[in-house]
Amino acid sequence: MDRINRPALTDRLREETALFATRHPGSAAQARNSAAHLLTGNGMNWWRMWPGGFPLCIREGQGAEVTDVDGNVLVDLCLGDTGAMTGHAPKGATEAIAASLYKGSSFMLPTEDHLWVAEELERRFGFSHWQYALSASDANRFAIRWARMATGRKKVAIFNHAYHGAVDEALAELDESGAVVPKAGNIGYGIAPSETTKVVEFNDLEGAKAALADEDVAIFLVEPALTNMSIVLPDPGFLEALSEACRDRGTVFLMDETHTISEGYRGYTGTHGIRADMIVIGKPIASGIPAAVYGFASDLAQTIESRYPAPEDEDALGIGTTLTGSAVTLAAIRGTLEHVLTEEAHRHMDALAEHYEAGVKSLFADLGLDWSVIRMGARVEFLYDNTNPRNGSDVLNSFKDYDLNAYLHVALLNRGFVLTPFHNMALMCPATTRAQVDAFHAAFREILEPVVGRD
Repeated sequence: MDRINRPALTDRLREETALFATRHPGSAAQARNSAAHLLTGNGMNWWRMWPGGFPLCIREGQGAEVTDVDGNVLVDLCLGDTGAMTGHAPKGATEAIAASLYKGSSFMLPTEDHLWVAEELERRFGFSHWQYALSASDANRFAIRWARMATGRKKVAIFNHAYHGAVDEALAELDESGAVVPKAGNIGYGIAPSETTKVVEFNDLEGAKAALADEDVAIFLVEPALTNMSIVLPDPGFLEALSEACRDRGTVFLMDETHTISEGYRGYTGTHGIRADMIVIGKPIASGIPAAVYGFASDLAQTIESRYPAPEDEDALGIGTTLTGSAVTLAAIRGTLEHVLTEEAHRHMDALAEHYEAGVKSLFADLGLDWSVIRMGARVEFLYDNTNPRNGSDVLNSFKDYDLNAYLHVALLNRGFVLTPFHNMALMCPATTRAQVDAFHAAFREILEPVVGRD
């Protein structure tokens, strides 16, 4: 039963949207003036998706807080949708980045940091060989090429509604008949995704095995848990069984940890001991500097190296770009791994996420809301129902309450809290405090109580 008082919600949304405009005139002006200079008025497509009619324009961020151009200070629980899971301007990383900039940022040659980073990545995540990229999207693109080279196959497999960035082969989904079609919003695609990609529902082991049966899949891109529309956790044993199925059929099994790195110090793969052939880690790995890393198991690395082309042919590989593995990128990754995303930091983040989860669950219970709360390490999300989704399709309907979404997000912004706009995700960083989480609980109660109907 819908316990939301819809007339009250309509009134409150109108009031909060007006208040948002009043409190953020500088951000509103920036948005208006951008229309003449930026395509669609936005330098990044996702800026269009923020509630309130325009995005906040940020002047600076420190730790778990951001300050906008109007001087409003907000607790940031979005953290750049994981890109700032380190917190904003973390000292250990910013000092390393600044030192690198003064010594030269890009040489198209290695510095000593490149080997330190590779050795630390192997120690932490267990993969013997590594490559660098400027984003997780790039890392996934390059991984697909390496897998095709290693297997001699062309097809890619993904889960329905999984997220792997701006990778053509991953911008696909299943329609109502089960056919592979372009993902909603996939603009300008050149090749029908059905020619390159097989799509199966998450947690459907038999469906995944069927997709692998023809032995034409080079690589299975796997989010250990779906993260782009709430959190959908894997069934017990699902990832282990899928890993074995990929090995049996000669398919590269890649764990894309760009979001699930929030699960812990060793990511989801290491925390749960999942065998994988490749791993991708992006977003927070360099404290906000564009960067990603991707690792290879030793047997796959040996296969690739045995087929590696001669130096005169390497330029045709389609792997890496001019700024890949630059000095400043590697300094940022080293500073992040060495000083920011430490074991102690992850313990702190996990404990705060558990506290956040408990407080939100308690609030929903107090208000008689049968809504679910799901946590994965330092990452917590809530849904407007309690269906215990097993795949992305199960989750879709819970995200179609646009008025409720807009109200909750803009009202939280008005009270000094940034929640991820695309879904109801809160993320803890090393600088987040218990007092900030408690203040969120109080603000969330304040905005929910007026729109919840009473029996």
